[in-house]
Amino acid sequence: MSASGRPLSVLAAVWPAAGRHALSAATVTSAPRLTAAYVTILTMYWAYITMSNVLYANSMQASLAVLGATQVFAKWQSRVFQHLLLYPVLLTFGALSLRIGWNPRWRALPLQIICGVVFALLATPALVFGEALLGEPLWEHWANTYHTYSLSALVTGPAMPLWIAGATSFLLTYAFGLALLHGFYFYRRYKDSQLHAAALESSLNSAQLAALRMQLSPHTLFNLLHTMRGMIGWDPLAAQSMVVELADLLRRVLKAGERDLSRLADELEYARLYLALQQRRFSDRLRVTVPDPATVPSVWVPSLILQVLLENAVVHGLAGHDGEVWIRITVEVVGERLIIRVVNTISPRYLRGEAGIGLRNVRERLALQFGEAAAFTAEPGPNSEWVAQLAIPVLRERP
Repeated sequence: MSASGRPLSVLAAVWPAAGRHALSAATVTSAPRLTAAYVTILTMYWAYITMSNVLYANSMQASLAVLGATQVFAKWQSRVFQHLLLYPVLLTFGALSLRIGWNPRWRALPLQIICGVVFALLATPALVFGEALLGEPLWEHWANTYHTYSLSALVTGPAMPLWIAGATSFLLTYAFGLALLHGFYFYRRYKDSQLHAAALESSLNSAQLAALRMQLSPHTLFNLLHTMRGMIGWDPLAAQSMVVELADLLRRVLKAGERDLSRLADELEYARLYLALQQRRFSDRLRVTVPDPATVPSVWVPSLILQVLLENAVVHGLAGHDGEVWIRITVEVVGERLIIRVVNTISPRYLRGEAGIGLRNVRERLALQFGEAAAFTAEPGPNSEWVAQLAIPVLRERP
């Protein structure tokens, strides 16, 4: 037992499973890898960049051709080859960028910039190499103009502005690709964190519901056991019958405690067993009316939701006077709402609206399972009665 007197077995059974469920949702890793999803994103992005650059160069060359200009832009075959050469470099630097990350900034930011600059500087040599390999006339024109076939002319010759322009363009291209890659990475982290939080919240709710369901008052159990003990001497057959009924009641409690919802007929059968045992204790004072489980609608209700209400009806109904107490349960369906009432006669001195632990228990369970779609009231009624009413959505199938 815990310090509050509640059984620890329920929490011990629920929290390990909750922890495993929560940990299974935590899929975020500290060192992300270039998985198939990241490769797909970069591939689609690079295909779009390739088509954009090719279409732009062709349209500009067509415009210049109208003015009688010679071939200025490289042909589309060379540009496609350039982007094919840069594609594995993009994947490599993308994987490296994910591994570098952004923290700590003093170390990560310079490394990210270096990767981008290196990638951008490779763009123009890749284009020149593609033209040379494909034997494009532009390569011959470039070599004849600068009197060299060496790539060193890109650094020392007049082609330096061309290299800077290409590097600037591809640096921006790399930056956008990097933003897309890391944006998707952070989006996945955000979704994973949401799943993790949802798993933890679901586990917490499950643990709370399990604890609330399993709160069969130990005083009720002890009182029933003492009643059986007293009956063994003068009515052993009745005591044996009570033992069987109590065992059936506890079996139902344990079975219902394993699930959130039970059929209304099962709840009413539990109520009948519980009240029958109480009638054995107070045979001269307690009268009960429970609907026949076979006549009620085939709907689902929160497991053991009547437990606390029945205990309150017996305890508070008998308190403060020596007269007869009636307890009746009514069930009706109004539209799409199921109305369950537990009504008991009560001493006028006990007609007060104080909310005890049991009633808070019921409200918490309804709030966890139905939110604002459920309502619960417990208040004095006419003719010295106490009326506890549940109004919940009609669940014809178990969710």
